[in-house]
Amino acid sequence: MSCHAAHDQPTSRSPEPARSAAPSALPTAPSDAPSAEPPAASTARTAGATTNTGHRYVIAAVGDSLTDPRSHGGGYLDYIKQRCPNVEIDNFGRGGTMVNQMRRHFDEEVAASPKKYTHLIVFGGVNDLYSDLTALRTPAKIEADLSSMYSTAKARGMKVVAITVAPWGGFKRYFNPSRAEATRAVNAWLREQPAQGKVDQVVDAYRLLSCGDPDVLCDRFFKPFKDGIHFGPDGHRLLGEALYRAAFSDCAR
Repeated sequence: MSCHAAHDQPTSRSPEPARSAAPSALPTAPSDAPSAEPPAASTARTAGATTNTGHRYVIAAVGDSLTDPRSHGGGYLDYIKQRCPNVEIDNFGRGGTMVNQMRRHFDEEVAASPKKYTHLIVFGGVNDLYSDLTALRTPAKIEADLSSMYSTAKARGMKVVAITVAPWGGFKRYFNPSRAEATRAVNAWLREQPAQGKVDQVVDAYRLLSCGDPDVLCDRFFKPFKDGIHFGPDGHRLLGEALYRAAFSDCAR
């Protein structure tokens, strides 16, 4: 059983089309403008280019219902968009997906795309962790699938931002001591990846969104959900802020 609504149709889109559209090209100089200074370089609007006000980033985000706007996820990406109006975000989140499924979608939609992404954000694993018996998912399998996405993205020149599994101990129907231990193991492995050069940044949602009991979301993040696994706007805002500080604070505005 999955608490997320699965979506079989692969899509490639931004959380809100109007927001994700790339900014229009810089205006050209009038034909009678002085020629003493060369025109602005045509690459000023390319992915990762440095402008007078920062870098223009093109981001691919991979995840489950916590990223999928159709499942009321992806609010943390909206925060990035608010802070970085010129960023372009393609949201590939799909509710109900395990990391092995994310890997397949990533290979088909991101790695195979001619689009030049500057960053890959990966936020997943919880569906795997409570599918240990039904889908035989283990920390080792989760880590292998994540590693594949990380290495492929790095080979294509992307910076990789990993997000740890968020606290889900309030999902009492499926959370148990063995799954708690597996969650901690995956998150400990994730935190080690920057030092090993596998990812560029890790944002620790597990520690960020818990209060007191490290396995459980803070009470203030539950609303409007009651399942103990999905978090509301306050949680997304906090996660987005941490993500912005970690990887995108020098974005073009």
